Amino acid sequence: MVDKINGKGFGPLGNINHTGKAGGAKKSGEAGKTDRVDFSSALKEASKSQATSGTQETARTEKLQALKAQIESGTYKPDLEKVASSILPFILKDS
Repeated sequence: MVDKINGKGFGPLGNINHTGKAGGAKKSGEAGKTDRVDFSSALKEASKSQATSGTQETARTEKLQALKAQIESGTYKPDLEKVASSILPFILKDS
């Protein structure tokens, strides 16, 4: 970033020293403070989400296996009203 243009070219912004760190006077209470990022809460939420996802996947797999067994044995009886209500919007859309 440029603060000013002098006769020889561009000058540095503010009190930036050669290491690239901002110079200048520090406030009295900030002498020992450093920047910090805390990811622990975000990581906890992500792990909860993964655990829930794994549980849902297991339940889905069990449900699918039960449905496959019903279909193979010939005992599967779908709710025809639910089937019709889910297909109807697609039929009407194409008309």
